[in-house]
Amino acid sequence: MIGISKLYCGTVEPSDVLRYGGKSKDLPSHLLQFSSDKKPVVVWNCTRRCNLRCVHCYSQSHDLKYEGEMTTDDGFRLLEDLARFGAPVILFSGGEPLTRPDLLTLARRATSLGMRAVISTNGTLIEPGTAAQLKEVGLSYVGVSLDGMRETNDKFRGKAGAFDLALAGIRNCLAAGIKVGLRFTINKRNAADVGDIFTLLQDENIPRVCFYHLVYAGRGTKLMAEDLDHEETRRVVDLIIDRTAALHAQGLPKEVLTVDNHCDGPYLYLRMLAEKNPRAAEVWQLLQMNQGNSSGNGIGCVSWDGTVHPDQFWRHESLGNVRERPFSQIWTDLSNPLMARLKDKRPHVTGRCATCRFLDVCGGNFRVRAEAATGDLWAPDPACYLTDEEIARPDEKAP
Repeated sequence: MIGISKLYCGTVEPSDVLRYGGKSKDLPSHLLQFSSDKKPVVVWNCTRRCNLRCVHCYSQSHDLKYEGEMTTDDGFRLLEDLARFGAPVILFSGGEPLTRPDLLTLARRATSLGMRAVISTNGTLIEPGTAAQLKEVGLSYVGVSLDGMRETNDKFRGKAGAFDLALAGIRNCLAAGIKVGLRFTINKRNAADVGDIFTLLQDENIPRVCFYHLVYAGRGTKLMAEDLDHEETRRVVDLIIDRTAALHAQGLPKEVLTVDNHCDGPYLYLRMLAEKNPRAAEVWQLLQMNQGNSSGNGIGCVSWDGTVHPDQFWRHESLGNVRERPFSQIWTDLSNPLMARLKDKRPHVTGRCATCRFLDVCGGNFRVRAEAATGDLWAPDPACYLTDEEIARPDEKAP
């Protein structure tokens, strides 16, 4: 995650992180991305079932009961292991997690163990009573996916009325006193709606939005041709930066992040240098703390059947299964060649990534996207929109 509001608008400084010692267990949630120990935030796709059919769904979900999903007791064992391991956050995802009857029981167990519990949902099932229950079990955050305004979102999500139901769910969360935010996956179908999403934040008093770059996984693989080109991506990222700054200038400090394209960090830094922004050096420090892509290190995924993946998009790679071995053992077992390499990708990336001056703050970007586009796990991520001149080391640039 690249915290646009944190970095560009100065809502976080390096000293804020250092004050807590940089450890995941001690850091408040808005500073977790800068932790020094990178204990993994774990996405648990607790069910594959979903009441929508989104065109970019990495789990390729349908509205049906899938066999082999983890039981409540399986979930308790997973949560207890994660708590002992020191995972700071459990993110309940799907499918649609609210289709799982024991979700509240599992979330309550997580919070009772001292973990921060959040959910990623399409929001369409959050009625007032549901929101009250989510508040009661101690959920820290509800992320609601909206991939455009009404017409755009409903086409993207495969259901008429999905936008209005999701917006009602957001309002119900706000009324119940739960922190709620939007999740928006950028592509050619909805990029024109980004500005309207900022207006929605303001009109509905929504405190947070995460803009996700498209990852080519699941049904999202078919959208590869509909990803933004590099110039389009730069324009959208600039718009996100500009609108975030404008809100802050109006005294409306919304939390705005971009996700799944870690060259956004260097791009923001280069823009601040060009603007002679006095905070550029502090932003560089924070980007070094962040370390960019953290698949297989600071973020992990457990599937509905217990399979462990380096992240939620990497479903074709299994690192083990929590029904057979605890997550903590699987995650620290470097006898798995992929896991060992993901702990430090720098010696393995090739091409322009290998010589990029921003490799330490980008982390080699998204390996699963490189693999989907090229067939080579360690090839450059095709979604990196920085130019060869921008990534060249100073002694490599032409005079």
